[in-house]
Amino acid sequence: MNRRVKEALQIAAFSVSAVVFVMTACKRTATVAPNYAGAIDTYYAAHPLCVWPMPRQFPVQVAHSDEDKTRQYDALVDQGLLTRTSAEKKIIIVSKQMNNYDISEKGRSAWTADPSQPGYGNFCYGHRKVASIDSNTPTSDQPGATTTVNYHYTVSDVPDWAQAPETQMAFPAIQFALSGPKPTTALLTNTPQGWQLTKPGNSSTGNDSGVVQ
Repeated sequence: MNRRVKEALQIAAFSVSAVVFVMTACKRTATVAPNYAGAIDTYYAAHPLCVWPMPRQFPVQVAHSDEDKTRQYDALVDQGLLTRTSAEKKIIIVSKQMNNYDISEKGRSAWTADPSQPGYGNFCYGHRKVASIDSNTPTSDQPGATTTVNYHYTVSDVPDWAQAPETQMAFPAIQFALSGPKPTTALLTNTPQGWQLTKPGNSSTGNDSGVVQ
């Protein structure tokens, strides 16, 4: 083997070794970005957005004059989720016109029952889904470490009845949630199973009460 061939082989071997060294070093020093979005989406997959802040019981009777309640119930009647019948209720010697509302057959498929309160539940209309992670407070990869994540979310799995203009007029919170990406925060904690959402933040309305906790 002549000298030039030998030198060429030595240079090639050195180059291969250098590439292997660099790749190994990169593997040792590269860090995997925490899956904050996955942790938030996992939480909200089990905590849907619902029309009322607290579970309600049906059937329910509401006076015609109670416009705040009848407006919401009537919007759900229009979407086929509730039924409405009229009745008269006497209080001492005064008669009041009442509406009786109950869950319809269609409504039962959209109804989320509260397992802790028989007869109570809610109509839920979707799940928050991370649209972007904007920033987070400094943290570490140690178990128990926490970070506050600032992010934008959209709402997924929205049924047709929640998208109806009549529903959104009766429930402004639904209209707000579905009107585009919204900023909010979440407190995440590092656990042996990975990052988990431990404290949801408020949306820009300051009201997160429509989320089933």
